[in-house]
Amino acid sequence: MNSKINLCLGLSLPLIKKVKMNTKKKEFVILTIMIMQFSFAQFKTVIGKTDYPFWINVPEKTEAQPLLLFLHGKSLSGTDINKVRKYGVLYAMDKGKEIPAVVVAPQLASGSWNPDKVLEVLEYVKAHYNIDEKRIYVCGMSLGGYGTMHFAGKYPEKITAAVEICGGGNTADGCRLGTIPTWLLHGDKDKLVKMSESEKVFDAIKGCNPKADTQFTVVKGGTHGSVERLFHEDAIYEWMFSKVRE
Repeated sequence: MNSKINLCLGLSLPLIKKVKMNTKKKEFVILTIMIMQFSFAQFKTVIGKTDYPFWINVPEKTEAQPLLLFLHGKSLSGTDINKVRKYGVLYAMDKGKEIPAVVVAPQLASGSWNPDKVLEVLEYVKAHYNIDEKRIYVCGMSLGGYGTMHFAGKYPEKITAAVEICGGGNTADGCRLGTIPTWLLHGDKDKLVKMSESEKVFDAIKGCNPKADTQFTVVKGGTHGSVERLFHEDAIYEWMFSKVRE
């Protein structure tokens, strides 16, 4: 089967206006707001423990949990950690997406993602939370897609699988990336990061190991921004969570 695939491509909270209403309607509105609030993931920030501050959401379960690490793109870099929730995995969860894993999203102040600092976050979370080390995943978009491939290429033994969206990576990492499952996705209308950036990494992986568990998906009509929709759909999560390290 050809691993190159063509793919044809949340809900916002309503604004509550001040209106006159009877007591029953008021109670209904209050109850609805409470239900909606509790339906969202309960994130918290961890700052000052690692070089990268990060958001974390931990499911209320006692058994060891999978870990999903999300690396954001350039536009969310800075020192306001709330920016990390503007798109991607956290944004999808804020819109009601349920992800059965410990979700971690560090923030990069500037520049490019440093694989060693990403590893520091990962090791901190493993040391302080009940993580299933056979099920550790990393994904990222744009600059975070590059960060995902750089991290997975340097430390493939630390993760189970990786998903890169509208980014790229180092072709020199092809052989190491070929030791873990990877999925690269890129819109064919992306004018900011050329689709060839993802394709050449895929080709490097396959060139080193034709049997590598990797796939490259062309998102038909996808622009650099529109592929963010993938974080709100099930496909990438189902694919990642189906992978278990032996």
